[in-house]
Amino acid sequence: MEETQYLDWNNSIQILNKAYDAGLFVLIIGPKGTGKTSLVREFAKNKNVNLESMNFSLRTRESHLIGTKTLKDGNVSFDEGLLIKSMRNGDILYLDEINSAEADVLLRLDEALDDRRQIVLKESTGEVIKANDNWFVVSTINPLTHSGTKELPPQILSRFPVRIRLEYPPEDIELQIVKKYISGDHESTIIQAIKLANILRQAAAVEELFYSPSLRETIAFAKLLDKGMMPKEVANIVFGNVYTQWGDIEYQKVSDIITSMFEN
Repeated sequence: MEETQYLDWNNSIQILNKAYDAGLFVLIIGPKGTGKTSLVREFAKNKNVNLESMNFSLRTRESHLIGTKTLKDGNVSFDEGLLIKSMRNGDILYLDEINSAEADVLLRLDEALDDRRQIVLKESTGEVIKANDNWFVVSTINPLTHSGTKELPPQILSRFPVRIRLEYPPEDIELQIVKKYISGDHESTIIQAIKLANILRQAAAVEELFYSPSLRETIAFAKLLDKGMMPKEVANIVFGNVYTQWGDIEYQKVSDIITSMFEN
């Protein structure tokens, strides 16, 4: 999503502020596209604190967190990773989709997250890195139904005692969010698109469909509508066509719903 003022509809920033003041790390739980990253960016901006971000996947390695040795002009040096840099500087460290990380990566991360807030730099000098008092960590996890996600080990979960559940907002709140991105007045049509998105989300939640549209899709719908495109065409482009990757039957289900909700 492009930069715009974050609408804190469930007081998540207040919870983050209290956790920050108490020195308690935070876990944000929710599906993709509910604004988890936007929330963390807004929080860091309000705090006027540098934000370091890492998105986890099966390809994330310890070296991304800790750092790597490099050879330059015949000299061996050590380029510190995001974890070490953020600990030294007292940054906000944002660990996105942490439950997509491999076990060895989580094990190394756990060393830094425990109550001592320190890590031994065994890859380099063996120095003990102690976190700056202002160091703060926010992680996100997606539901286990999302591809590539795994159940977090209990010891990692315990490092994040403050947990925020961020689901899709109520329809009236989603409308307020979407309207921030457009200049035209298409309220009734956008309301219909949000209703469509929620129908598809609910169907995905009970595994009747393979995909759950996010806030990004309702914003995209409104932006294309703002450019003069017809509602039904936009609905097919933004909401319908993605289902073709699961076959004609899946696509036709969604296409029929779109046809019933949009006349043109």
